[in-house]
Amino acid sequence: MINDKFYVTTAIDYVNAKPHVGHAFEKTLADAVARYHRLKKEDVFFLTGVDENAQKNVEAAEKAGISVKEFIDKNSAHFLELCNKLNISYSDFIRTTAKNHEKVVQDFLRKLIKSKDIYKDTYEGSYCLGCETYYTEKDLIEGRCPEHKTKPEKRTEEAYFFKLSKYENKLLKIIPKYVIPKSKANEIIKRIKEDGLNNICISRKGAKWGINFPDDKNFKVWVWVDALINYISGLKDKNKYWPAQLHIIGKGINWFHSVIWPALLMSAKEKLPKNLLVHGYINIGGEKMSKSLGNIVDPLLLLNKYEADTVRYSLLKCSVFDDTEYSEEILIDRHNHELANKLGNLISRVSALAEQYGLERTKILDSSSLIKNVDAHFEKLETDKALNNIFSFIDELNELIQHKKPWENKDKKVLYQLANGIKDIAILLSPFIPSTSDKISKTFNFDISLKSLKTPLKISKIKKSEILFRKVDKSPETIDNMPKQKAQKNEVKVKHQETKQISTIAPEKPTKENKDKISYEDFTKVQLKIGKILSVKNHPNADKLYVLDIDLGNEDKRTIVAGLRNHYQPEHLKGKKAVFVANLAPVNLRGIESEGMILAAVNEDDSHVTILTPDKDIPEGSKIR
Repeated sequence: MINDKFYVTTAIDYVNAKPHVGHAFEKTLADAVARYHRLKKEDVFFLTGVDENAQKNVEAAEKAGISVKEFIDKNSAHFLELCNKLNISYSDFIRTTAKNHEKVVQDFLRKLIKSKDIYKDTYEGSYCLGCETYYTEKDLIEGRCPEHKTKPEKRTEEAYFFKLSKYENKLLKIIPKYVIPKSKANEIIKRIKEDGLNNICISRKGAKWGINFPDDKNFKVWVWVDALINYISGLKDKNKYWPAQLHIIGKGINWFHSVIWPALLMSAKEKLPKNLLVHGYINIGGEKMSKSLGNIVDPLLLLNKYEADTVRYSLLKCSVFDDTEYSEEILIDRHNHELANKLGNLISRVSALAEQYGLERTKILDSSSLIKNVDAHFEKLETDKALNNIFSFIDELNELIQHKKPWENKDKKVLYQLANGIKDIAILLSPFIPSTSDKISKTFNFDISLKSLKTPLKISKIKKSEILFRKVDKSPETIDNMPKQKAQKNEVKVKHQETKQISTIAPEKPTKENKDKISYEDFTKVQLKIGKILSVKNHPNADKLYVLDIDLGNEDKRTIVAGLRNHYQPEHLKGKKAVFVANLAPVNLRGIESEGMILAAVNEDDSHVTILTPDKDIPEGSKIR
């Protein structure tokens, strides 16, 4: 049964350039909150999207030599791609060029006019194109915009104004209850008390792009008024979902959301949102990440190299309220040490032992305090702390398996306790790394739900889990995106290793007299076995490589990297039996450890590759002699 509704939004992003990882952080943060409230059976509406009416889009389109419409369509697609690749569970993705949005904005402004809060006058001041707003001299830092570090231009223009000053006293009462954390609320309150509130310009005369001011086509609506109203225009059912329970934004736009937006809503006689979460910045080398400053990390490139859950986890480990350092190196550390070593290893070990020995119901480990703490942290919007609590419990489970050693004593009760604990952490992790949680639930046979969280795990037949997180090599080549020429050279080398294996097995160079021969003794050292290909995935760091999970029989499951991507479709490999070299030392191939080789026949120019397969159905693990 669905209980309360929960409406959450992100800021909408300018599309004058491609998204950076700061955008990815905010969307993933909002998604984790949305998914948690869905887990609690609340009726969630989650809105994100893009701001397409900014004047900076016009300038960027002119520089690119294309129409504004073509420019925003192209760049908006990047933000939609980011959401989809990050597995963001948005209810709707708003574009502010939509006709419905234009109508809602104009109707909203007519309410302000009806309240007699809009008037016409002349404005003169310092204008930052990057922020698309006017600043007082006091707001500037050494004469420059505090956000973009650029010198604003002086402007004088006829404009429409909104009576923001009228709402000063009401805002001083609202902000302490509305803005999270308190430090961000206090910053705004201090500014209001020191400077007071001035009326603000809410139009732009002669602008080439944007929404026409109601009943006056000589003016466009100031993009910030237009953008803020998206939180209402983006709702298919305003009566059901407004007001929002939570707006999530970065600290650079705190003023617009904590002061201007509530004042506009009060003037329009609309209900006020419950909370505004103001998160910190993602920093690179101590500097705020910004398209304008040019110090961005492209999240789409990260998502081409790493699974979505790895990127999500690495971002959600960042502090919510404070600025946080971030880099690809940090991502790899979090992937290897926490996802692979702690979570992945736990799932692999327990599922393998449960498959071998089974489970026996017993008293479960008490996770009630964990569940309570995670809920409390979500209520306070401390998602990073919730994640830390969950991984502390994962540490406890890893310590338990080490202490009890169920692989020695075959203790089915301990395995049940571990499996039930895994159920609980997978459900609690589902807002953070949903795809991984879903895989775990299928391995241990439970549903991702509150009911499952509160119910002991049912006894069922469990099979060993696939490898959830393969370790990533933290070499400069992996992190810095290898130059194409070097990457191609390495890929050719890998292909040579995996399609002409017999010529690469002997460690010594052959003598001139016997350059094409090896001894019988050397040959007998090679262990060739029949194996079955269980799964086929694209290598995250190489275009020509697959990552294969294989079964060599007798519970010997391995991962190998194979240069077959140009020669086989995944569906033509999965389930196929082939011949493998089973006793090669593991080797790291472009960031993934390969534990063997697949044998294949190759023609002279490497244009045709055929893997060697048995002509009869031979069991996995059968030796080739």
